[in-house]
Amino acid sequence: MEGCRYYVVMILVQLAYGGSSVLVKLSLEEGLKPVVFVVYRHVMAMFLLAPFAYFLEKKQRPSLSFSIAAKVFVLTLFGTTIHLNVYYTGLAYTSPTVACALSNVVPSLTFAMAVLLRMENLNIKSARGQAKVVGTLLCIGGSLMFTFWKGYLFKGFVEKPLISVYSTEMKHGNENWIKGSGLILTSHIVWCSWLILQAVVCKVYPAPLSLTTLICFFASLQSSIVALFFARDQASWRLDSNVQLLTIAYSGFVSSALVYYLQTWCISYKGPVFTAMFSPLQVIIVALFSEFAFAERLHVGSLIGAFLIIVGLYCFLWGKRKDGLVAEVTENEKGVLNDDKVLAISLNDIKVTNPVTTDPVTTERA
Repeated sequence: MEGCRYYVVMILVQLAYGGSSVLVKLSLEEGLKPVVFVVYRHVMAMFLLAPFAYFLEKKQRPSLSFSIAAKVFVLTLFGTTIHLNVYYTGLAYTSPTVACALSNVVPSLTFAMAVLLRMENLNIKSARGQAKVVGTLLCIGGSLMFTFWKGYLFKGFVEKPLISVYSTEMKHGNENWIKGSGLILTSHIVWCSWLILQAVVCKVYPAPLSLTTLICFFASLQSSIVALFFARDQASWRLDSNVQLLTIAYSGFVSSALVYYLQTWCISYKGPVFTAMFSPLQVIIVALFSEFAFAERLHVGSLIGAFLIIVGLYCFLWGKRKDGLVAEVTENEKGVLNDDKVLAISLNDIKVTNPVTTDPVTTERA
């Protein structure tokens, strides 16, 4: 049961990310600028996490040297400043479902990067290695089918949307799918680099709460500098609707504070590839949420694509599970020696310092 907690945590992370994608899209439609949103959410998360990080990780937290601070700064630049600003800019041109579907390049790219950097073992001749490759390909193929193949349109579960922000059906203003998809794909490539870098930083700074707080601090600083060029007017910083307030509160408390911590904790134990393989679940989560909340209808291509994503995820996780079992057996074999070898080593290592000799005189008298 102890090993199940990593799976539960990552499923909760994807649920949080899926909800964030929908809320952010609604706020962008109402005029919220991406760079302003990134600053607000990370400032809120920083003040929320700082007290917990200070008191709970006093003994665990290593000293913050210049080298570690520089690594966290670069990590933040990739994972939040570049990734989030580019992603939210692309989201303004696409729908949340498509944006989440494109996130399925993350597992394959992270897997490829980890293999090239020798952070991930791949034995293509073994069943577990083949399962990881097949699972990755199925996830990518399923997400592409989910996005681009429509097919038969099923009847919706609800006729009227539960959440109605606009008087008409939720529209996607300034739709430029090629531009939006290109921006989102670029952000996901940067996100893959962040997952790899975070695995490295976690080893030199093993304090998840403190690391998350530092990431939020640097993200606020970096995005504020970016905002000097793209959001100079005061009107851009004013929140005009409850949806925008809800989005910033949700993203600050859940996405930045809780999810960052859970993801950092999971990467430190299971590695970046394990974490990345759960991103396909966002597609299913957002599609189902949109079905009930916005009365969107699903196509046959969506259902088949979702099925392939689940099968691919299972294949990859099976391969990772087998890798863990093989590594555990190998580690146990290294620590156990054959009993005959132990006995031979023990006998050879005995040094006779005071040998007992038989007194010839005593022998003759006896």
